[in-house]
Amino acid sequence: MSIATRTGDDGETGLMFNRRVPKDHPRVEAYGTVDELNAALGLARAHSRNAFFHDTLVAVQRDLVALMGELACLPSDTERYRCSGYATLPLEAVEKLDRLIVVFEKEHNLTYKGWATPGGTLAGAAFDLARTVCRRAERRVVALERAHSDPMPVAIKIYLNRLADLLWLCARYAEMQT
Repeated sequence: MSIATRTGDDGETGLMFNRRVPKDHPRVEAYGTVDELNAALGLARAHSRNAFFHDTLVAVQRDLVALMGELACLPSDTERYRCSGYATLPLEAVEKLDRLIVVFEKEHNLTYKGWATPGGTLAGAAFDLARTVCRRAERRVVALERAHSDPMPVAIKIYLNRLADLLWLCARYAEMQT
């Protein structure tokens, strides 16, 4: 099957279970921004030579694929999504991010000290870019929930919020590695 399906030529795109919505639908904006975040994390991973970052980011990127799947599913299809065996983002994924934040703050003596100026290193800049895309994804998810009264799985909003915090710490740590 070709990547060029031509099914989006009319300005609509497909969600899970063959549902169609306009390409500017808030749901598409939400999962599309998470997709951008996934790409930005790939860039951060490519610029970092740290094995911890590599392993952590690959795990996060896998979490984001599950998150995007949930976002690409209309609320009326949520049960069908779960019964079909698709991955969902568990609250345990948030707990893992919480543990990583503790590691960075305690073991690397990193704390919040106000605004940072991105660009100290390529890896640090890539983490800061990913952080800002993550915050935008978080805003898009909240906007989707508010505009359409779509209740989001609780883990999604918390995960994105916590991930942005972790990425801020990753950027500061990457800048220290010069």
